[in-house]
Amino acid sequence: MRVIVYGSELSAATAAAALAWVGHRVAWLPHPDVPWSALSQLGWLKREPQLIDQLQHAQEEGNLQIIEQLDQTPAPDVVWLALSPSQRQDAHAWLQSPLFADHQGCVLVNNSTFPVGETERLHAVFGAQHTSVALPDTLEEGRAWKAFTRPSRWLLGCDEAVGEQRVRELLRAFNRRSEVFQRMPKRAAELTKLAINGMLATRISYMNEIAGLADTLGVDVEHVRQGMGADSRIGFEYLYPGCGFGGPNFSRDLIRLADVQHASGRHSALLDQVMDINEQKKETLFRKLWAHFDGELAGRTVAIWGAAFKPETTRIDHAPVLVLLEALWAQGARVRLHDPAAVPALEALVGQRDDLVTFSQDPYAACEGADALMLVTEWKSYWNPDWSRLRELLGARLILDGRNIFDPDFVASCGLIYRGIGRRADPLTQ
Repeated sequence: MRVIVYGSELSAATAAAALAWVGHRVAWLPHPDVPWSALSQLGWLKREPQLIDQLQHAQEEGNLQIIEQLDQTPAPDVVWLALSPSQRQDAHAWLQSPLFADHQGCVLVNNSTFPVGETERLHAVFGAQHTSVALPDTLEEGRAWKAFTRPSRWLLGCDEAVGEQRVRELLRAFNRRSEVFQRMPKRAAELTKLAINGMLATRISYMNEIAGLADTLGVDVEHVRQGMGADSRIGFEYLYPGCGFGGPNFSRDLIRLADVQHASGRHSALLDQVMDINEQKKETLFRKLWAHFDGELAGRTVAIWGAAFKPETTRIDHAPVLVLLEALWAQGARVRLHDPAAVPALEALVGQRDDLVTFSQDPYAACEGADALMLVTEWKSYWNPDWSRLRELLGARLILDGRNIFDPDFVASCGLIYRGIGRRADPLTQ
């Protein structure tokens, strides 16, 4: 099929590469806000496993053409929209191109996270001679290629048989092992995507509340987590307490779901609480640090491991580290931060500061002269550090584990003070 992909999101890049890989003739038009010349240099795209290589291979094979103007390609069979929520009006204007108005029988695939009902509104602009489906973006950074080419499910929102038939053919190469399509009406698919992330966020925030209670009662939350997860009605997924979630997609999906509630005249106290709890939890490590030093943080140096909102990404959108930095700086503390990928994004946001030194190579360099270490992002390279070395480097020998990846008793046995999320351990001898 002839396919036009429009957008500069991860979902656009992945769709362009994957569809070309299986033989479709793809023209990819990045959004003008982030043209290919800029997009190709972004850290998140470079680090996404396999994606850059697949894009280059598709171009070399001739199945993928990256274009700058819509008139550089013939009329397509499929238009694949993968835009950010802020680009919704651009989608409406773009779909009114004469290329589509003069063409018959095209299928619009809305892969963007827009308000519920937006696929129908886009279809009205696109033209009655075409058809449309909602195919909500369910990709995760760090595993986008695998998720697209070996999907566990696709939410397929369509109201016409021809749209379903065309999309099934478009994605047939990725649907051979099992039936992965869940067909439903367009609006149901759009709402389902938001509801899924709302449920996941609710589980995380609930577990964080339990971790806070465990701290107060002197209970190790790991015992509670194991007991809850063993209940078949609950399970272990998204049941790990931490110092808050972030990210561009997860956070904006929650905001989008809250907006849908508000627009429908329904106020969601639950969603408000979920988001409030998450913002509060981003301060958890700071509060533990404050308590340990009795509020005397001025002049102290704190090491931070991890700035990205999750491992294997360069992004810091809504990341907990941003809240931590502001709190530490407000108290006159200095920060030495290491992240293997997200340092450029952080420096671009906060600029050059005398109270921030960043590192991307040696995590132990960030600990030199520091009083305590905060673990914020659970990069695999942080899971098994040299504890003897950390004991020598950290003046107060304090480890603040924002992801509960370390064993408290083992850390304490190495002569360090451990404080996690609902977990703690002190060395037998100081």
